[in-house]
Amino acid sequence: MHRRTTIRYSTRLVAVLWLLVSLSGHALAHGASLQGSSKSLSVPLWLFILTGGGVVSASFLLASFVTDRSFIRTIHQWQRFTSRSADELRTVTKVVGIVALVGIVAAGWFGPKTPRENLAILAVWVGWWAAYTISVYVVGNTWPAFNPWRTVGEFLPSRDARYPEKLGAWPSVAGLLALVWLEVISPLADKPDMLADIIVLYSVVTIAGTLWYGTDRWFGTVDPIARVFRYYGRVAPFRRTETGFEFQLPGARLTETKLVTGFDEVGFVIAILWVTTYDGFVSTPLWSDVARPVADAGIPLTAAYLTALLGGYGLFLGAYRLATRLSRGTADTYLTPATIARRFAPSLLPIAIGYHLAHYVSYFLSLSPTLLGVLSSPFDPPQAVYIVLPAWFGAVNMAFVLLGHLLAVWVAHATAYDVFPSRLQAIRSQYPLVAVMILYTMTSMWIVSQPTLTPP
Repeated sequence: MHRRTTIRYSTRLVAVLWLLVSLSGHALAHGASLQGSSKSLSVPLWLFILTGGGVVSASFLLASFVTDRSFIRTIHQWQRFTSRSADELRTVTKVVGIVALVGIVAAGWFGPKTPRENLAILAVWVGWWAAYTISVYVVGNTWPAFNPWRTVGEFLPSRDARYPEKLGAWPSVAGLLALVWLEVISPLADKPDMLADIIVLYSVVTIAGTLWYGTDRWFGTVDPIARVFRYYGRVAPFRRTETGFEFQLPGARLTETKLVTGFDEVGFVIAILWVTTYDGFVSTPLWSDVARPVADAGIPLTAAYLTALLGGYGLFLGAYRLATRLSRGTADTYLTPATIARRFAPSLLPIAIGYHLAHYVSYFLSLSPTLLGVLSSPFDPPQAVYIVLPAWFGAVNMAFVLLGHLLAVWVAHATAYDVFPSRLQAIRSQYPLVAVMILYTMTSMWIVSQPTLTPP
């Protein structure tokens, strides 16, 4: 009976994940005015997809041979310390954050209206969301030092009201989904004044939250941007401590239990994965084929975008929950699916990081000369200059995607050996989770091969 149940759940998992293969996408740069179109592949699509899935499968098989717990523990606990502190730089970083926020809003309201010439557009999408975000997971999370809203909140009195614990991290999940939905349905990357308006609105809501709940509670629980950077920073090798800086191998801190402590935080990890996919899904021919008949039928496209956002998130979250239920069965453990979900959720973060890095490295390199030109003269910018990357750089981007999945497999492997007492349990527990990673890899590979269209 137990075996039949496992087979039935496996069939459901495969069906759900293959549905995701048909209805998902890959992260693209924000704003059609700042991006180009993707190219068609010169290799068969089926070979392209199976190669990605095969690499992840092979990495799991290789990791399965590493069964020495002390060796795995040594890798993840290896660290180096330095007593050098950065306290003297915190004042500088806070001033930089405030000046950047004021400058972006001013440029959005009073600067050139052309997206390629406006500092607000380029600073937000190229400088902040592309370059700065990459620095967070490649080097370390410096956002608490630069966060202008936190700096303002620390100078203001707070009511320190009691936060409803039952809400947990779900407001940050809703905030992240809302921000991405707003970015998709509105021309934030084309209209600088609208971008400035949204930033001001976000500032008002954030400062009001800090006045009511306090800065630590608001940015530790509710604010979606702070949570994204905090999660991404766990993958980075550097971390600031009370005595200085700590260095560990990338991803080593993802096996700690303090990052994800409830299913609400599991939901946020899944939200990071889904919004990365959703942002690209709406630029694919598949979405155009779906959305245009919906619009012709008189249904508002904003509702269609919202339905796709929430429906896709539900599918991603449901697939992961199903995988954790299957993992409990394959490992034959007393641990609940909720416990397994919490412990293995951080291993999904390298996947989202691989997607982000694959796209935004080329995005930033291509537009960095334009950004520097506008920085030198915000209100009278020079002619836009772009770097045309060689064709082989596409292979580098795909390598970033695969490296993210390989790191995810290793983190899941190390987590399994930290959770389960038996080596066989540790290996068998990973079967459903690795299946999710493999099919997610194949999904992203398929979507990368699709041409990029302007969303309807």
